[in-house]
Amino acid sequence: MSDTFSHRPEILTVRDMSFIALFSALMAVCSWITIPTIVPFTLQTFAVFCALFTLGGKKGLFSVLVYIFLGLVGLPVFSGFKGGITALLSYSGGYITGFIFLALVFLTAEKLLGEKLCIKIISMLVGVAVMYAFGTMWFMYITKSDLKYSLGACVVPFIPFDLAKMALAFLISGRVKKFVR
Repeated sequence: MSDTFSHRPEILTVRDMSFIALFSALMAVCSWITIPTIVPFTLQTFAVFCALFTLGGKKGLFSVLVYIFLGLVGLPVFSGFKGGITALLSYSGGYITGFIFLALVFLTAEKLLGEKLCIKIISMLVGVAVMYAFGTMWFMYITKSDLKYSLGACVVPFIPFDLAKMALAFLISGRVKKFVR
């Protein structure tokens, strides 16, 4: 029998689905911990980083998708206890949607380049840059603002905090991963 027919797709177990749901819930809880600004400071990205570092690219992506779907259907899982399509169409909606691109970059790097530490860190940094780019373009579209203002309001103030959240998520995931995978 050829390899084409003998390959079976990975099936998610109930345990996998439980952890995907758990990390989606963590994203919701972390989005409620907020400092309000134009684009609010939240711990939401920390939860996304935790999901990807702990669950890996595929399950981490599923966790992000479940989180966004829950918000899309109206559950108040976004910052400020908001939900629904209007929350995704708001100033910060592009950054929330950008989580999908962050997870896709992480997953793609994991599949193509492996799961080495340097690959994970570099892919996470590239993914955050893609998330910032998508979110900033959306912010500029919604507010009709220029790039300089948008970067100053929505990216530059967040970089040190996101780097710190990423480092903390990496450290925590190292401890938690042995119980999850």
